[in-house]
Formats: sequence, structure tokens, C-alpha cells
Amino acid sequence: MIAFIWSVIILTLIATIMISLYGISRRPNLVKKLIALTIFGDTANLLVVLLGYRLIYPVAPPILPSLSKEALQTFVKTAVDPLPQALVITAVVIGMAVNVLIAFAIVQIHRLYGTVDTRELSKKLIQVEGGEQ
Repeated sequence: MIAFIWSVIILTLIATIMISLYGISRRPNLVKKLIALTIFGDTANLLVVLLGYRLIYPVAPPILPSLSKEALQTFVKTAVDPLPQALVITAVVIGMAVNVLIAFAIVQIHRLYGTVDTRELSKKLIQVEGGEQ
């Protein structure tokens, strides 16, 4: 039963990644592309956290309660891997900064060109390069 649940979770995450990649590549609206990029980053972070999870019971947080040999052995057997958690925290902060930068660029594009549709932007940029305005 547990394996079935994990399979469903992994397949759902892969489907979410595929849908967000479709949104990034095929949607002409820059705001929709940013939303799809955010969903992609969050899904990838969740996938990394799940890779560090243990499927044994009991699962303990990665905190060493004392420095005895028995506590260390119990920690190694039951604790989840803290490295993916640390990497995801870093990725969340970097992802937020990138999303804010992209959102600022989208606001500026809308302010300068009056649209966030890539098809209309390409027409306007061709007109600007050609000298017509």
C-alpha cells in the first residue's frame, strides 16, 4: 500500500512538472510563464525533499539528541537525510529572488510596451528596430 501511495505521489509530481514545462514553453503571456516557472521550481523542490525521506518507521527528524554511541546509531538508522532539506531551503530563497526579478522585468515590459504577450511584443520590437513607431 505504501509503495502504491509513493508511486502516485511521484507520478503526480512528474505530471505537474510536465504541465509547468508546457506552460513555460507554449503560453505566450509572460505572467503565465512566470506562474508556470514558480510551479516548476516548487515541484522540483518537493521532489528533492521526498528523495531524502526514509520509508522506515519510526522516522526521526535530523537532530542528534545526545553524543552517546547508542544515540548516534539510532540517529543513523531513523533520521531523514538533512542534505536535501538544506539544498531546498537554499533553492527556495534563490527561486524567490529570481521570481521577483522576473516579475519586475514583466512589470517594466508592460510599462514600456503596454503588453505582456510575447507575440505582440515581438511585433512591437520589430517595429522599433525598423524605425517605425
